[in-house]
Amino acid sequence: MTTPHVPKQLRVLLSEGSSTSAREAITVLGLAGHMVEVCDPASYCLARFSRFVRKFHRCPGLRDDPSGFLSFVEQLLATRRFDVLLPIHEQGFLFARVQQRLRAGVGIALPSFESYRTAHSKAGFSRLLDELGLPQPATHFAKSADELSDIVRFPCVVKTSIGTASRGIWIVDDHAGLARALQDLNANDAFADEVLVQNFVAGAVEHAQSIFCRGKLRGFHAYREVAAGAGGGDAIKESVRRPDVQTHVATIGERLGWHGALSVDYILPNEGISPIYIDCNPRLVEPMSAYLAGLNLVELLLQVSQGETPPTAPDSSAGVRTHLAMQALLGCALRGGTRLDVIRECEFLLTRRGPYVDSVEELTPVRLDWMSAVPVAMTAIFLLVAPTLATTMAKRGWGAHLLDVRSIRLIQNENFH
Repeated sequence: MTTPHVPKQLRVLLSEGSSTSAREAITVLGLAGHMVEVCDPASYCLARFSRFVRKFHRCPGLRDDPSGFLSFVEQLLATRRFDVLLPIHEQGFLFARVQQRLRAGVGIALPSFESYRTAHSKAGFSRLLDELGLPQPATHFAKSADELSDIVRFPCVVKTSIGTASRGIWIVDDHAGLARALQDLNANDAFADEVLVQNFVAGAVEHAQSIFCRGKLRGFHAYREVAAGAGGGDAIKESVRRPDVQTHVATIGERLGWHGALSVDYILPNEGISPIYIDCNPRLVEPMSAYLAGLNLVELLLQVSQGETPPTAPDSSAGVRTHLAMQALLGCALRGGTRLDVIRECEFLLTRRGPYVDSVEELTPVRLDWMSAVPVAMTAIFLLVAPTLATTMAKRGWGAHLLDVRSIRLIQNENFH
């Protein structure tokens, strides 16, 4: 007979506070009564605007100084008592590299560094899909600009091996688009690693989130993108049931011996057609959709982080619609929206009309956390001043809390400590 899990109040340290995923995890943790602290290199990240954050620690950037960031976190763990360290974004790459020394002082859920690298790398994930016989777009690899030019067939998608929030992804329709992509690839020394070229696949974009315990799937949630936001994010989502995707994700996690959170993106070309997998994120992406659909993936992750073996969670509910107001406003402006369009979008959001009928805000839940009104209000004000600011504002999500090619090489170096 399984003993029911009784949640207890935990002290949780989030490894960054700039991402939408971190901001949503803070809400879930806070509503459960956990004590949340956050470290981030940005003074005014999203996490600063939440009543649920007990303390904020400004730290070195993972991108610019991975050793300094690690030392800062280890010092926090040594001087302040935490039950769980939650690597909510790409910090998991670093923590997986040194997890044995971290585990001595705090609960953390991560797979082996080798498995993490496989899931984190677009090339590694593509080869894993091939190995498992799971569907993906036709994929080729290039090590030089000339090689890439030779294998491109329009339309296609060009990807760097490492990238998050749609960084390092180009949809290429013609030779002019290819030239722009090559310019960016060369400027960022992308050919020092592999570059992927995949056939373009049209269809509905969906996402799946999961929690694993030593290779066994314990919780699963999927949702479809109803409307796109900025930086590869979703503005409106709707939860769905995808048993075939659940089976595939279980296979991926078992093959990798996964421990912790794992998310995948896929395309459904048509109803009834097998999903085509396009990306993997070795982390928990925006967990409020699952939470509002009845599945608390964050709580499952806390249990796994503490060494527990939770029972498999019941399926989340389908048909639950949620939205992110900040993403909706940025998406409106990025699609060429005028001030009038932004005003209309604000009106729809405030009155829950148009596409937001029967939808719940998941990123900035003002009624639950009044401080979350600040960033969404500032976003609206800036876009009303100049909608073209959306591009600059979206790029702020690609800050020093994330990895780049240089920091990845440093962490992978055998002398890193």
